[in-house]
Amino acid sequence: MSKHEWSPNKKLFLVFGVFLAAYFIPWELPRVLGATNEAFLMLGEYARQHVLLCLVPAMFIAGAITVFLNQQAVMRYLGPDANRLTAYGVASVSGAILAVCSCTVLPIFKGIYKKGAGIGPAVAFLYSGPAINILAIVLSAKVFGWKLGIARTVGAILFSIVIGLLMALIYRKEDKQRATDARMFAKPDEKPARSLGQMIIYMASMIGILVFVNWANSKGGSAVWDAIYSVKYWITGAFALVLTYTIATWFTKDDRREWMVATRDFSLQILPLLFGGVLASGFLLGRPGHDALIPSAWIGSLLGGNSVFANFIAAVSGALMYFATLTEIPIVQGLLGAGMGQGPALALLLAGPSLSLPSILVILSELGWKKTLTYVSLVVALSTLAGLAFGAIA
Repeated sequence: MSKHEWSPNKKLFLVFGVFLAAYFIPWELPRVLGATNEAFLMLGEYARQHVLLCLVPAMFIAGAITVFLNQQAVMRYLGPDANRLTAYGVASVSGAILAVCSCTVLPIFKGIYKKGAGIGPAVAFLYSGPAINILAIVLSAKVFGWKLGIARTVGAILFSIVIGLLMALIYRKEDKQRATDARMFAKPDEKPARSLGQMIIYMASMIGILVFVNWANSKGGSAVWDAIYSVKYWITGAFALVLTYTIATWFTKDDRREWMVATRDFSLQILPLLFGGVLASGFLLGRPGHDALIPSAWIGSLLGGNSVFANFIAAVSGALMYFATLTEIPIVQGLLGAGMGQGPALALLLAGPSLSLPSILVILSELGWKKTLTYVSLVVALSTLAGLAFGAIA
């Protein structure tokens, strides 16, 4: 049992918490009933829009990383002792290529972290995947103006590296010990069953499926982007054919079984936490454009001007809300129309896509509460500061 797996006492504590909620929450009140309805409506939307096309491919990629990727290679390029330029460059660029939501990036993050990636590069990847979304950045500039678009671009890229470096600095001793333990128990290098080229094709085909099956429509924001969108299922099908060939010809029956087991284990670890987090997020904040327990008007009324408080509330709200890919743009557009300042808008755009209550629960299960609290605090603090600075000059 890993140190972050839940013990029987923790499970009992969770059950007791559910009992207290069931006993004391006044479920009969109209606002609570509405919030409960929002929670399950949000879970339904999440299941229909994100599980089959986003999470399932990500789970298979994570399982493949765990089973087939060479641990020494991962540690060489992403480990605590790896060249920083290489490690953070690979982490931020690979995260940006995926361009997925805060929940979809989690299985892959867990996969590379378990395989020996340092806390810094792993967190840089974790932040960059949802935050450095090329289409979202293009649409931000189109909808909000070039100043806010550029500020979001620069902020997201810098944050992925700065937050990763700070996490590596804060937890350098633990990371070193973790790397030492990994080397001690690592299997000796053996002749790989597949060549490097074969592994690249195999992994690229799965990443291609994940990227193109979720390719979003820019709705006129980019002609090239929309041209790819119009044929995205053909491209996805081509990658699926390549993947089918690689699985059938380059992997044994035992290889495939081990891959399926690893994918199943990732699913069992992550999905219950994600579903619980989505329910909690829906109950508290509701879906975009719908009120739940906390009225959206309350949040909107706190985001005017460019005070520290307004930027902080924007960053915290963004960190807790769940944003599907690109949904942050109409939400921020509506809030700007309701009087939100430019600084808080940037703070929300920097904190929102990279974090959510569901993703925080999964990160907590992998990193523990200290590292998770540090990561969330860094995202919120830097987003608040960036919002303040931008609001002062916008």
